[in-house]
Amino acid sequence: MVPVTHSESTPGPRNLPSGVHHAVRPGTVLLRLETTASREGILDGAWWPRSRDIGAELPALLSALTGHLGPLTRVGLDATAWDGLPTRIVVDDRVVHIDSFPVGDSTVLITRGETDVFSLLVVPPDATPEAAHAAMAQAARADNLSPAKQILIDTGSGQTPQQ
Repeated sequence: MVPVTHSESTPGPRNLPSGVHHAVRPGTVLLRLETTASREGILDGAWWPRSRDIGAELPALLSALTGHLGPLTRVGLDATAWDGLPTRIVVDDRVVHIDSFPVGDSTVLITRGETDVFSLLVVPPDATPEAAHAAMAQAARADNLSPAKQILIDTGSGQTPQQ
C-alpha cells in the first residue's frame, strides 16, 4: 500500500485507532490500484479512508485518481456508508457528479469519461492496518475474482463499510 499525496492538505477527522492513519499526513490518500492495464479482476483497487466524512475524504481520493486516470466525471457511493453526501464536488477545477444509492456493496465507483468505470473496494476506516493491507492487496490483484464484501470477510476487515 503506497500512500498517494493529494496536492492540497485536506484535514479530516482523526479519531481512528489505526497507527497507519495517524502516521500518514492529512491530505494523503491510502489507495492501491491494479498495476496492469488488463482490468480482468472484479475490482480495480482499494481505498482506505480515515473516516465516514465524505466531505473530508473524497477530495483527496478524486485528486489522486485524477492524477492517475485523467479527468473524472462521476462517483457512485453507498448512501448508507457515508455522512453528509453532496451531489457534486469540484476537483482540479472540474465538477464531478456524485451518485448515491443504498447498495451496501463496500465499493466506490469512479467514472472517467462517459462509460469507463473503475470499481474500488472501500476498506472500513476502523480496520486494523494488517487487515486493511491484506484487503487492499487482494483487491488490487489483476486475477482477483472475489467481490468486495467477500474480501472484507476473508481478511477480517469487516463485512461492510457501514459497520
